[in-house]
Amino acid sequence: MTTQTAKTNETLVGEPRIIAGQPREMSGQRRDTATAQKKGASKQLSVQDLILVAVLLAAGAVLKLTVGSLLASFGMKPNFIIAAYCLAIIIIRPNLAQSVVIGLIAGLVCQIPMLNATPLLNIPSEILGALACGLLIRIPLKIGKLDINPLVNTFISTCVSGFTFAALSVYINVVSVGGDFAVAMAAYVAIVLGTALFNCIFVQILAIPLKKVLKK
Repeated sequence: MTTQTAKTNETLVGEPRIIAGQPREMSGQRRDTATAQKKGASKQLSVQDLILVAVLLAAGAVLKLTVGSLLASFGMKPNFIIAAYCLAIIIIRPNLAQSVVIGLIAGLVCQIPMLNATPLLNIPSEILGALACGLLIRIPLKIGKLDINPLVNTFISTCVSGFTFAALSVYINVVSVGGDFAVAMAAYVAIVLGTALFNCIFVQILAIPLKKVLKK
């Protein structure tokens, strides 16, 4: 009887220890998950990511000077720099602060005299365009297995950038001398939408193979 009683006591004493241990394990798992989330939120861009941004922006500037100038003679005004930073953001998926920095760099690149006839206006417009792109990459957009986020994302981001640039330009050059804001903005609508349409198709075509090559 004494032995059985001792075994029973050991079982009763041992059971609460197992039960009491379970919340500690679950709490540890929650802490690990929270830590992983914090690390993901503060993730720094890799060297490969920075090189990709630099290469795409440089390519965008060259294309705007060459192909963009050629297409402009036919009435088309594609902005390859916007397409370049949208493509970079879609591929590397930076956080919002990093997206803003990419937009700022793109705006500074646009200050090269041959790329921009109106100094400084591209800085706020590209920052807002990149911020819009950084927000939109978090929205899943698919038709079947086809990811159309690059298409929709680039179209909206180009519109944000284009209409910001247009509004600032109209205010400085038209409204400040007594002109009508709405009438002046109407002249930009077709240009911005045409640029957005070209950019979104351009980025959608390039995004899929680049993601596969870079394993993103």
